[in-house]
Amino acid sequence: MVQNIASQEVMDILKSLGLNSYERKLYVTLIAKGTSNAGTLSELSGVPRSRTYDVLESLADKGFVVIQSSKPLKYVAIEPKEALERLKSSHQEKYKTIVKRIEKVKKGKELSELQKLFRDGVETVNPTQFTGALKGRNSMHQQMQALIRNAKKRFLLMTSVEGLNELYENHNKLLESASKRGVSIKIAAPLGNVNKEVLKGFKSIAEIRDIKNTNVSGRLVIADGKELIMALTKDTETHPTQDLHLWSRSDHAAGEMLEPLFKMVWNNSNKI
Repeated sequence: MVQNIASQEVMDILKSLGLNSYERKLYVTLIAKGTSNAGTLSELSGVPRSRTYDVLESLADKGFVVIQSSKPLKYVAIEPKEALERLKSSHQEKYKTIVKRIEKVKKGKELSELQKLFRDGVETVNPTQFTGALKGRNSMHQQMQALIRNAKKRFLLMTSVEGLNELYENHNKLLESASKRGVSIKIAAPLGNVNKEVLKGFKSIAEIRDIKNTNVSGRLVIADGKELIMALTKDTETHPTQDLHLWSRSDHAAGEMLEPLFKMVWNNSNKI
């Protein structure tokens, strides 16, 4: 029945908004009915009667349904446009609450205790254990943010055109802050098709060189010769969710192996 009410594209969109399978089925069924009771909705949607009540309550909490105080209980579908606004507001409030909690923890004594536990633990951990795979472009960007924030002397980056645009979009402010505190930033990338605004934005905070004639491609980040992120997939051929990077905190790999490689590429690149 549900398949006849809404297309698969609509169901996929609702899934992307965080509605589970039962929530999607009940919501589109209720939209078609306008108002109904749990028994009818269960029958029409295929959702088990035993689950219908709690799923409808969940939809009400998310702003998709209103529960009428009647016997038996009846449910009213919220207009989709209004439901989306309510969902957005709910997420914004949750975000604000979480940010406030994080800021409170950052200022409290508990963070100092956690930091001490981390430092004491690091001293007993083999450096080879600080290595891992980062799956998905988002995971890579989160790790890169940490590298930029913690960089003290130098931040070296080799990337693609797409990678350079993403670097500007996601990390320009952090790189600007790093530059202001004295971190030397060098960026090597093929610059032929790069947005001029991106280049203009980077010029004041970093040295940039064009590697289009070096026959070298790939994405590599090295912070202070101690920590690195290296792409294992090609961004133009891999979906962002399947992108794979290697992260390692290793003086040997970052400082003794890959930093000399970066310098060799840098020295053979074109100044701009």
